[in-house]
Amino acid sequence: MTSVQVDKPHDDGNEAADASGASGEGYQRALGARQIQMIAIGGAIGTGLFLGAGKAIDRAGPSLILAYAIAGLVIFFIMRALGELLMYRPVAGSFSEYAREFLGPFFGFVTGWTYWLFWVVTGITEVTAAATYMTYWWDIPQWLSALVFTVILYAANLISVKLFGELEFWFSMVKVTAIIGMILICAGVLTIGFSDAGDTATVANLWNDGGFFPEGITGTLMTLQIVMFAFLAVELVGVTAGESKDPKTVLPKAINTVPWRIAVFYVGALIMILSVVPWSTFQPGVSPFVKAFEEMGLGVGAAVVNFVVLTAALSSCNSGMYSTGRMLRDLALNGQGPKAFRKLTKNGLPLVGTTFSAALMLVGVWINYQWPGEAFNYVVSFATISGMWAWIMILCAQLRYRAKADRGELPQSTFRAPGAPYTSWFALGFIGLVITMMAIDKDARISLYCAPVWALLLGVSYLVMKKRNPENFARKG
Repeated sequence: MTSVQVDKPHDDGNEAADASGASGEGYQRALGARQIQMIAIGGAIGTGLFLGAGKAIDRAGPSLILAYAIAGLVIFFIMRALGELLMYRPVAGSFSEYAREFLGPFFGFVTGWTYWLFWVVTGITEVTAAATYMTYWWDIPQWLSALVFTVILYAANLISVKLFGELEFWFSMVKVTAIIGMILICAGVLTIGFSDAGDTATVANLWNDGGFFPEGITGTLMTLQIVMFAFLAVELVGVTAGESKDPKTVLPKAINTVPWRIAVFYVGALIMILSVVPWSTFQPGVSPFVKAFEEMGLGVGAAVVNFVVLTAALSSCNSGMYSTGRMLRDLALNGQGPKAFRKLTKNGLPLVGTTFSAALMLVGVWINYQWPGEAFNYVVSFATISGMWAWIMILCAQLRYRAKADRGELPQSTFRAPGAPYTSWFALGFIGLVITMMAIDKDARISLYCAPVWALLLGVSYLVMKKRNPENFARKG
């Protein structure tokens, strides 16, 4: 818990007691190892892979595999940096808490509100994707599907954190099973030669159609923002720290599964798909998984995969509903957000923060009504830049923490990041490259126009709130 939480009692209404016996945060530690592991796995498998990969393949061809592999390594460095901080002090506020402690109150304020915004925007992205998938079966207006999904997930998040964990467990189970099944089917096509693609399926498809880099290195670099968007939410395990039954045992195990998750679900799946179906067959706006089954003549498989990618989108939106309420409450507990966000229900749920966030996610309904064809692309870029801010803060906070721990000013973490600080500096440099590519890409550049506006709004808000309550923004020891 934060020093603000320790030093000052707060009016949280009928807060539930922490299962561990600590009442400071008020959350119930109801998420078990099974659920945390699946949240970690599911966080790495979402719309960015199932839908966004279609546009990325069209831009980079088979070299997208290399982009995912390198970006995956960077993600592992970020997650190990987060793991080091979590084992030093597992708290529900996670990123904003560490930014507040090691970088100062301003950075904690900006990180908390930006990560909240990230999940609101991501929620809009995911309900947009889910609404798109529904058109595969029925001619339903996208805005109507987006509205129904938003309301259902909001209702589910008001019942209990255990229900959230169960939903994520089964959503993730569906995604994992589907991708493994897809890999096995593609392996069968390559070795046995069944299906319509049996005669043309070959590993040589990875380099026969224009080479491994058909659009050049530039084409590969231009996909980096799409690739990084696919990995956004992998850090969600950090937000669950305050509601995990045994965070110091469960979280390191979840983080250490990141390399094989990326190797199997991204690199492995893309190698198989692009070996069975030539990369030039895929197109933006169409799931490469669905397209691959259609090209193999397995229509039922395509429908099944479409259902799977629908659950992937709903899973991510469900995570957004969960995390936004917790982030707003952390800000409120530190005097950096409205007091109303402090309150918990008797089940330990941040009702007001979740409701406020869900209401803003309904903006996605309007976007789908106004621009059904472009809705997904409009919000992906802004979600990417706001989500990467959390990664930057994780890395910077870990660098500061490691320096203090090495000087003996703080206790050493029981889960030190290997190769740090060099791996952390490398990850920061890679994120800088991604932002540069976004500035060059005309489709992604709009997010960089929006970012300064958001930064200005936060800066003004910070100064106003600090002037009113300077003690809430004083740097704590």
